[in-house]
Amino acid sequence: MLQTVKQFFDCFLNPAVADDGKVQHHKLQLACAALLFELTAADQHSSPEELTLLRSMLGDTFQLDEQALEQLWELAQREAKSATSLYQFTSLINAGFDYPQKTALLEQLWKLAFADNRLDSHEEHLIRKIADLLYLSHGDFIRAKLAAKATNGVRQV
Repeated sequence: MLQTVKQFFDCFLNPAVADDGKVQHHKLQLACAALLFELTAADQHSSPEELTLLRSMLGDTFQLDEQALEQLWELAQREAKSATSLYQFTSLINAGFDYPQKTALLEQLWKLAFADNRLDSHEEHLIRKIADLLYLSHGDFIRAKLAAKATNGVRQV
């Protein structure tokens, strides 16, 4: 496991290897993945539906092959577990994403929250906190929630 993390850093985050913003791009991937992992743990239960959707989101959004996806998966889980604050992730995203990219991340958070067809109050609170840290409007918060809710039969708990 430690070797996998070291390989990820060596391949993607080592300034000597990376060029043309590649380091920043991979840091942003890791920050987004860590926030999504934080959400799966918000209700103290990571459902299989959430984890399956998360894996699919990461692969599709970042166009990763299976090896890179596995490395990002392991590293993001580790970062999310060891994080003391959401700020370490949201500050990277604020620096590297424009408003539409941040809104797209918010939409992914809502889709992930609704993946198990129930919305826990802890999940909603965490998404609200992330949206605030990303300086997203309340209107965008509600629009993304309603759009994700419309695609799932969701009950609130």
